[in-house]
Amino acid sequence: MSQFISVFDMLKIGVGPSSSHTLGPWRAAQQWIQKLKENHLIEDIFTVKIDLYGSLSLTGKGHATDLAVLLGLSGTDPEYIPIEDIEKIIANIKQTNTLHFNNERVLDFSIDQVIFNKDFLPFHSNGLTFRAFSKDSTEISAETYYSIGGGFVIQEEIETTPSIEINKKNFPFPINRATELENYCVTKEKNISEIVIENELVLKEEHEIDAELLRIWNTMLECMYIGCHTEGTLPGGLNVKRRAFETHKKLIKDAAYSNKEEWITAIRSTEVKFREILKWVSCFALAVNEVNASLGRVVTAPTNGSAGVIPAVLMYYLVIENHEGNFEHIKKFLLVAGEIGSIFKKNATISAAMGGCQAEIGVSSAMAAAALTELLGGTPSQCLVAAEIAMEHHLGLTCDPIGGLVQVPCIERNTMGAIKAINAAELALETNPKESLVPLDKVIDTMWETAKDMNRNYKETSEGGLAVTVRLADC
Repeated sequence: MSQFISVFDMLKIGVGPSSSHTLGPWRAAQQWIQKLKENHLIEDIFTVKIDLYGSLSLTGKGHATDLAVLLGLSGTDPEYIPIEDIEKIIANIKQTNTLHFNNERVLDFSIDQVIFNKDFLPFHSNGLTFRAFSKDSTEISAETYYSIGGGFVIQEEIETTPSIEINKKNFPFPINRATELENYCVTKEKNISEIVIENELVLKEEHEIDAELLRIWNTMLECMYIGCHTEGTLPGGLNVKRRAFETHKKLIKDAAYSNKEEWITAIRSTEVKFREILKWVSCFALAVNEVNASLGRVVTAPTNGSAGVIPAVLMYYLVIENHEGNFEHIKKFLLVAGEIGSIFKKNATISAAMGGCQAEIGVSSAMAAAALTELLGGTPSQCLVAAEIAMEHHLGLTCDPIGGLVQVPCIERNTMGAIKAINAAELALETNPKESLVPLDKVIDTMWETAKDMNRNYKETSEGGLAVTVRLADC
């Protein structure tokens, strides 16, 4: 694959609970509307129907795929929609049997016109087809899209978004494999973040890059803050109790603060014994994914289901490892994490529907491990060793969400991925990369082969593993 994948492709802001099942279908709806406009068909539409296939169908209810499609067709954007508007829009569709299509036209529409088909389309396991009909029931448009993980959407043999070929002509450091990244770092005597920023500067000015990275971090921080200060149970029927609230309450004790910045200062003043560190990291990850499970706004990193790992590890660095940490550290961390994630996407997958949870938690853990290693003073080679260690110990991890909800075991897995990332970084810092037997590229190749060998039941279908042994009705 020779397409350039930006850090901002890997770290997208959107609404939970799933990048492949929520954000992707939402974006697909927006792309279909754009195509209808280009073909001057909007005015001819009387109603629409949406068919969900494969994993989007099997776990679509729990992943809010139907809601995401309707929100996209209503003309809202997942990055900017006020979270409190989501319930109102969906309730209005159900109550009035109408759809305010692209916020322009009112169509006849019933919620059961989102159809859950268990069949798998041959091209990809996350398929959905949009159909538009005129008043005399003539089909005037039918387009099929595939949500391939991390909020990326494609049509079979059609590029739905412009792609940029990555080569020496277009970018100073074209990277497809980890070995290429390492070679650039060695020959140019630069850290990974320095190589990555040079490529990103081809597309954006540095002040634009900084502003966007800061917006991404502020979204992560806001997510952690909300999660740590919200109690109750998660929606969906499992009645999973939010745990970040109680954990945070015990850890923060009587510290006083009134905003997120003061909160960070308060955390830095708490005890830092080993057990407290574990609890804090777990608390940060829990907080993010509890917000994600509640259709809150998170950053795909690289997916919504694994959104808690990277902010938890970065927060660990800022409140435990380096109290003087600032935006420059945040910037380096996100640049490294994004580049490692892009190498996984180019050579394997970041979709649980394609590769199981190793493609989500495993990749996010590898991204965080490499990024933390650079901040802790590791060499570029040690950063890649850290990513390799993190992924190596997630190989074969299945995706078996109970009830099709991104809750059990998904939320806890983010805490484990974060802890493994920190451990991997520490191991890498004590490793001579020349003595490391397994290069990152080989682990990525192995992850992809493992994904292809994995039984389909364990790829986000809720037809295997915990989803079968623990039924929603039993909870």
